[in-house]
Amino acid sequence: MNPVRRYAIALPGVPGAHAAARTVIVHLTDQLGPAREPVFEDATGTFRVQISGTTAEILTAPAEYATIHPCLEAVPMP
Repeated sequence: MNPVRRYAIALPGVPGAHAAARTVIVHLTDQLGPAREPVFEDATGTFRVQISGTTAEILTAPAEYATIHPCLEAVPMP
């Protein structure tokens, strides 16, 4: 079976700022996260998630996303 190699993650805007959501594309790395699930990261390597099914659990994120929910929806990309 071919694993999904890229996902789109929608990051909500800052609460109260009326900012639009931002979409981050993450790609598969050769690392495993704490739950032994594959780790995905953005092009800069600063946004890292562990994905199980369609749920992305944030491992590391830029400081402006420190207060967002730790689990986000992951949408498979071609």
